[in-house]
Amino acid sequence: MKYFLSSFLISMTIAVMQSCASKTEYSATRDMATIDSLMLAQQAAWNKADIPAFMEYYWKSDSLKFTGRRGITYGWNATLSNYQKSYSTPEDMGKLEFSNKAHESIDDKNALVIGQWTLFRVADTLGGYYTLHWKKIGEQWLIVSDHTS
Repeated sequence: MKYFLSSFLISMTIAVMQSCASKTEYSATRDMATIDSLMLAQQAAWNKADIPAFMEYYWKSDSLKFTGRRGITYGWNATLSNYQKSYSTPEDMGKLEFSNKAHESIDDKNALVIGQWTLFRVADTLGGYYTLHWKKIGEQWLIVSDHTS
């Protein structure tokens, strides 16, 4: 009887651990899919020449960090202002395309996305790479740090 009880408890412990592991994996997969869909919405906002809607996916905080060729910009308002100055017309904005190359779920509240961006404009085509730190704040995934080159 002791053998049966011990075997039963061990089997149940293994089953619970496997269940928890699969829930964690599912959550990470679901979170990455959510972030991908947010980036598609962000891309669509850009392509409608709507910079404020594009910025909805960034953390509205003075602690937001955007790193580009001119260095680090701190804060949501400063980042919005820089975008508006650099892309003042729909022609300047062109059509944006994101291509995510790597996803990494750090934990249930943090993820990294590395990818390539291309901006198709009448006069030229620009492109580069990005590393985005997404953080789940409350129930919403937001970009808290963006390094784009």
